[in-house]
Amino acid sequence: MLLDASPLPTLPPDLRFLDGGGAATALILARDWSEHPLGPPAGWPTALKTALSLVLNSPESMILCWGEHDLIFFFNETYFPLLGPRLDWAMGARFDRVWADALDQAMPIVRDAFAGRSQRFTDLPWKLDTDRGAADTWWTFSYSRILDEAGAIAGLFIFTNETTKRVLADASLRESEERLRLVIEGARDHVIFTTDPGGIVTSWSAGAQAVLGWTPEEAIGRSASMIFTPEDRAAGADVRELITATRDGCANDERWHVRQDGSHVFLNGSIHPLPHDAQGNERGFIKIARDETLRRAAQRQLEELAATLERQVAERTADRNRLWQLSTDLMLVASFDGVIEAVNPAWTRMLGWAEADLVGQSFLPLTHPDDLDRTIAAAAGIAAGEAYTRFENRYRHQDGSYRDVVWAAGPGDGRIIAVGRDATEERAQASILAATESQLRQAHKMEAVGQLTGGLAHDFNNLLTAVTGGLELLEHRLAAGQYDKVDRYVTMARTGAQRAAALTQRLLAFSRRQTLAPTATDAGVLVAGMIDIVDRTLGPAIELSVETGRELWPVLVDAPQLENALLNLCINARDAMPDGGRLSIATENVMLHGSDAAAHELPAGDYVALHVADSGTGMTPEVIARVFDPFFTTKPIGEGTGLGLSMIYGFVRQSGGQVQVRSVVGQGTTMSLYLPRLAGVYDRAAPRASEFAQQPAGDGRTILLVEDEGAIRDLVSELLGDAGYRVLSAGNGPQGVAALQSDERIDLLITDVGLPGGLNGRQVADAGRAVRPDLRVLFVTGYAANAAVGAGQLETGMTVLTKPFNVLELERRVGEMLAGEG
Repeated sequence: MLLDASPLPTLPPDLRFLDGGGAATALILARDWSEHPLGPPAGWPTALKTALSLVLNSPESMILCWGEHDLIFFFNETYFPLLGPRLDWAMGARFDRVWADALDQAMPIVRDAFAGRSQRFTDLPWKLDTDRGAADTWWTFSYSRILDEAGAIAGLFIFTNETTKRVLADASLRESEERLRLVIEGARDHVIFTTDPGGIVTSWSAGAQAVLGWTPEEAIGRSASMIFTPEDRAAGADVRELITATRDGCANDERWHVRQDGSHVFLNGSIHPLPHDAQGNERGFIKIARDETLRRAAQRQLEELAATLERQVAERTADRNRLWQLSTDLMLVASFDGVIEAVNPAWTRMLGWAEADLVGQSFLPLTHPDDLDRTIAAAAGIAAGEAYTRFENRYRHQDGSYRDVVWAAGPGDGRIIAVGRDATEERAQASILAATESQLRQAHKMEAVGQLTGGLAHDFNNLLTAVTGGLELLEHRLAAGQYDKVDRYVTMARTGAQRAAALTQRLLAFSRRQTLAPTATDAGVLVAGMIDIVDRTLGPAIELSVETGRELWPVLVDAPQLENALLNLCINARDAMPDGGRLSIATENVMLHGSDAAAHELPAGDYVALHVADSGTGMTPEVIARVFDPFFTTKPIGEGTGLGLSMIYGFVRQSGGQVQVRSVVGQGTTMSLYLPRLAGVYDRAAPRASEFAQQPAGDGRTILLVEDEGAIRDLVSELLGDAGYRVLSAGNGPQGVAALQSDERIDLLITDVGLPGGLNGRQVADAGRAVRPDLRVLFVTGYAANAAVGAGQLETGMTVLTKPFNVLELERRVGEMLAGEG
């Protein structure tokens, strides 16, 4: 809709309450009110006319919603940009139609306002579909009710004010301050410090301490004038520096300064005003300079050399010879095309080349091939009048090796004049430092592993004490013929063993090598079944919303592990909202192809996504980068181990999926689990394995048991024999394969995963299926390596039983597998 910008005609007396509304009044007059619940404007209630006149004539962005139930929507001209495509029809429409996409957020606020609990929201983020395009904006809102003369609710008054520019400015300022902090802390080869507007030092870098001598504690709070010489202070150089920086935005400074011990240092740098704060106030200055004391001395000598080169060549003066002969830095005089005219003896000491080898030759063949283009460009720049205070390249030693050289070079008397410092050792030291830091990080990792193993030893010793103590007491009681407390000691030993098994499974989860028992799973049904326990875990201060996608694809996943992962994510989200908030759980089908799949670090294909989003404190990028690291936690000591997210990540990756984190500090975090879609047909009504009727014991079926541990082999053989099965046993992989390749009837293979003899349990099972395609396999193991069970996944007709196991569980598993043969 294009609004006519021409002045409105004079309104009749009964419509003059619309005067001053501009384009908003035009929208009211243009609407057909004959069928509207309010009727024509002339007959509107006086209270509505008065309130609407106030809104139309306000320069601030305002809304008027009339009627406690209908909430007829009015707005002034300043509010237009917020409506975007709604502008054509919104005037006089119902509030719930205008803002249907924001009704869930708005209606609780409206109800509070009608109840007399008016609210004001400051810097609220809002995604707007406006006339300037969809945009992230921030707003300050206030809602208040309007009462008629009888005290009844007549409507709602809403004041809005966009604060996007200020919010973005504040964020930009914080980002700028963080960058400044990182520069100050990280630059150790430069003098960097900041001052307040009056020149009092407010921060002092490690480089400033190294060059000037004052520690941060000594420097902060003192005037920056302390580094100026008495002569410069007397001449007002320190004050002029601040005045020039304020006026021009920068003041270059190249002069001698004073160290803490009274010695002088030549600094070359500049001072700049810091960005103003959000209120426009001055924050002070930042000074950045480098120590060029040695370069200044060499440059001064070099300038003297260039100015008197012809005379010095002719006269061979003693001063030139001493500088030329004694300098440990390379000195070079060359033509602009690179032909060397003179070199000092340092070339022989540093690079092994004699003067006769170099003079008359180009220096370009000595340059490292990777640095050649930059060196040629620099020579061309010097020929054009440029000077370089720090130019780095590599020069070839006579023995074929290369040395790192840092040059100060420029034009002089129609030639290239350059002084080069050997930086090879400096680079080597930097490499050594990096290697040392890497070793330190490794030492920290080993310390963490030491802490873990120490804790495990403590826990396992406690659990083994319960097991061995219970068995010893049982032995003594049986030997003495006392049977009254036998059950108690059996329970004591069994409980310790079960707790040890549970601890082992947690460790396998942490190491991402736990044995998974994936089944076809509906993630939506799984989430729905956990709503009650999640809601109780969150507590009353956190609002829970759950949205599961329709026709959700099935996934092949270990359902108990997925339930545990979901519960852990919800607990983490709860801890990130100490003052309450909102937690959302959602599931959806996702198709990832091309760049989308690459961005998620997943193969292209179909996935089911499970999202857990909170409105909590959020995480910085630095925390996100380490969030899956073992032992990393932001919680206080004693409140987090740093293993939870690592375990979730290991489980999801082992299941063929991925975990993705999106977080904004102060706005919340979304953790997303992507699980691959189950291939093939999924019968949602099919019975689970546990629903198959077990075969009666004593049916005479034959089971091949492959187990290298004699005690376990005897135990399982006796147990299955007592249950009526015929048991064949083998002590290693080759024996098991030989039995499978025989003519014996074998209804079920039970095998350990780790076996001696060169074949593991998975290889035995594969060999068996090569000759018996329908062979059912039960892996019995305490640690299933990924390679042995196919990256943690089991094929159809295979399942796994984790050691230690109880008698009933083994009988149930065997019965289920045999019953499942059909």
